[in-house]
Amino acid sequence: MFKLLKECGSARRGVLTTRHGEIQTPIFMPVGTQATVKAMTPSQVEDVGAQIILGNTYHLNLRPGSKLVEAMGGLHKFMNWEKPILTDSGGFQVFSLAQLRKVKEEGIEFRSHLDGKKLFLGPKECYQIQAELGTDIAMVLDECPPFPCERTACESAVQRTIRWAQEFKNHADNDGFIERGHHVFGIIQGSIYDDLRIQCAEALADLNFPGYAVGGVSVGEPEEEMIRQVAACAPVMPREKPRYVMGVGTPPQLLQMIGLGMDMFDCVMPTRLARHANVFTVDGLINLKNERYKHDDTPIMNADNYTCRNFSRAYLRHLVQAKELLASTLLSIHNLHFFLDLMSQARAHIEAGDYDAWSKAWIERFTFKD
Repeated sequence: MFKLLKECGSARRGVLTTRHGEIQTPIFMPVGTQATVKAMTPSQVEDVGAQIILGNTYHLNLRPGSKLVEAMGGLHKFMNWEKPILTDSGGFQVFSLAQLRKVKEEGIEFRSHLDGKKLFLGPKECYQIQAELGTDIAMVLDECPPFPCERTACESAVQRTIRWAQEFKNHADNDGFIERGHHVFGIIQGSIYDDLRIQCAEALADLNFPGYAVGGVSVGEPEEEMIRQVAACAPVMPREKPRYVMGVGTPPQLLQMIGLGMDMFDCVMPTRLARHANVFTVDGLINLKNERYKHDDTPIMNADNYTCRNFSRAYLRHLVQAKELLASTLLSIHNLHFFLDLMSQARAHIEAGDYDAWSKAWIERFTFKD
């Protein structure tokens, strides 16, 4: 169940109730592809303010396997995470593993990137895997077109996405998945073609999913095009349902998309950049490999997280230069806290009624390069 609590312009403040707790929106969701947020323990992920994390259907089905996870009591118990989990459908791997797959009308034929073994992922299989994992929010199987994408190919991808969404929901409905308190989100595709996006969104809205996502953005298109596609989808996404933009983005992008009426986001950026010594501050991104931080006894910034409360930039740079594993953990803690605290601030400013002015000032201050 999703409850819309407050609107400020197009920005929305809401709460999504799941089997494993409430999610306050807008929210950023840390990515835990292999049933782990890289370099962090579940308690550390919770401590930085995470309310929900992601798992990857494709990868978890390959290793360790959804049936094994089910036998171990489900994904929550398996990874010792008691809060909500969203699992993506594997559809993004149609894009990212293009050399290893073949798209058919009934689903996607893959070769495992691990051992080359053949496997098939159709709407039925995609649903079954996520049901076995015990996810709180399951994503339908979709086809994510690349960028650039010819219109004819995109039209076919959109039609397949709509058909697969219908079939996925039929399996979920027949199994009582939603009745048991799980959520299923439809995914809007259409590349850069506004009319195809709208067509897809309207068709999915007719299927009455518990939530909706904008997919197929941040796949190589210019930033302005990405924002434009999200803006094109927003007016035709059901107002009373949660809205999720998949696989994005930078802090300024997140604030812009919240301003367009989006509620949920995920991205590997905070932890991936942390593993390369890049950390976020309110003035922009800095790289701790730089010589200028060698004698810097200040924290990354004045933030209330374990890293900033306890360690200087100089020490963190030392860990990076020494290639110590602790560097990835401490920098990931900071970066994820930065993203999650930004969402907390956004919620507060929506409630206060000054979101647009605050977000514009925040974006103007932030520069992305050190």
